[in-house]
Amino acid sequence: MSKSPITCHVLDSSIGKPAQGVACTLECLSLDPLDDSVTSAALPSTLASGVTDADGRCSSLLEPTFQVAKGVYKMVFQTGAYFESRGVETFFPVVEITFRFSNPDQHYHVPLLLSPFSYTTYRGS
Repeated sequence: MSKSPITCHVLDSSIGKPAQGVACTLECLSLDPLDDSVTSAALPSTLASGVTDADGRCSSLLEPTFQVAKGVYKMVFQTGAYFESRGVETFFPVVEITFRFSNPDQHYHVPLLLSPFSYTTYRGS
């Protein structure tokens, strides 16, 4: 794999363009108790942080060789700061997306479709 095993993409649907400059973090909430490859004590709660590029992507959160353990993770997007930088009021200053990482052989992509007063997400590819 030539990119982070977990990536994200933020699109600002209110302007129909990628959302550049959105700070995001990847956190581990819990590990699968049946996966003994990593223990909770060995894993920091915040694994990585980054900022979306001109295309709204953050593809380098983790090193491509990083072994993500099965478990529950959360992407946190600082949407308030993004909208404030554009002079736009928003109802959601932070968006948190919690997901289960269950197959280390697959790439996990977390897209966020954002507007000042709504958001949606799905499992991307």
